Amino acid sequence: MDRDDDDLFAAAMSDVVPLKSEPVQVATGGANAPTEAQRARRAAAEAEVVHQKDGLTLEAVDPVDPDDVIGWTRGGMQHGVYKNLRLGKYSIDARLDLHGHTVAEARQALLQFVRDCLENDIRSALILHGKGLNSKPFRGVLKSYVAAWLPHCPEVLAYHTALKQHGGTGAVYVLLRKSPREKAENRERHQKR
Repeated sequence: MDRDDDDLFAAAMSDVVPLKSEPVQVATGGANAPTEAQRARRAAAEAEVVHQKDGLTLEAVDPVDPDDVIGWTRGGMQHGVYKNLRLGKYSIDARLDLHGHTVAEARQALLQFVRDCLENDIRSALILHGKGLNSKPFRGVLKSYVAAWLPHCPEVLAYHTALKQHGGTGAVYVLLRKSPREKAENRERHQKR
């Protein structure tokens, strides 16, 4: 701005008086306090946001028949790696048994299990979800949820129904990503010198 603009601005603002600000009062109780129902709705909404962030829904999923063979692989996986998983050729370094869990309990257990596997450099695991022949509201409830949840876990590369000796259609083999520590070690080991 040049000098003329400064003078014009000063002349235009000469009669302006700053606003007086009053301290803001925050209600901590009484009539404006949230009711028990409002607190419950707020807690439910916050819980829903958590479910949406990790993709592991508690909403209805497509039912999977208890005797169906299930499997999934993240794009880019080598065919031979998935074949070895399918054939149970990887050692099972960790197991999670979800028998007797509710859907909400199974969700929490699965999330914690995947985190624990990553922290402990576990690449291959077995999840026993059971067949759910007598589960309600439909047969194979936990199996259906596990099949829907695993693709939403970024640490999971693939899963497939286990062989009969490891639980058959009541269990899945899970192949997990390398932990950041394991990736760094691998990079260092194979680095060209």
